[in-house]
Amino acid sequence: MAWTDLLRDIPDFPKPGILFKDITPVLADGDAFADAIAAMAEPWRGVALDAVVGVEARGFILGAALARELDVGFVPVRKPGKLPRHTLSQDYGLEYGRDRLEIHADALPAGARVIVVDDVLATGGTLNAALALVERQGARIVGTGVLVELGFLEARTGWTHPAPLHACAIY
Repeated sequence: MAWTDLLRDIPDFPKPGILFKDITPVLADGDAFADAIAAMAEPWRGVALDAVVGVEARGFILGAALARELDVGFVPVRKPGKLPRHTLSQDYGLEYGRDRLEIHADALPAGARVIVVDDVLATGGTLNAALALVERQGARIVGTGVLVELGFLEARTGWTHPAPLHACAIY
């Protein structure tokens, strides 16, 4: 069974009208999880990287595993108030509201080569906010990656970032 066969749709979560793409069955299956991480790592093998930046919360799981797979460090981007030191913050829009992300102000040295990853690309708001935080630190974004892209939401039509965006599965 392919890891994509384990993805499931949860209608009306977290709000009515939203179709949530649940990756937890993929995470719960060791072989599927390994295959998913290998698929996320493929475009970046052999690329000089310093870190993987992962977005809370499922992006942590994928990002940390991906960083281990690529033998680089991991940097978390979190919801407000979760990081203990001085932070930079970025507001952004979701398909169902507004939110904010934070990163430690000293998380990445200027010039660090990173990829930014999350679990699902829906409208692009979360990923774009994370990219803005990384760029404010002077790091170089080599690319971005998501496990699943919700193509029907057409986030790529408004995508302006020059770094390549890699999605392992598009729905």
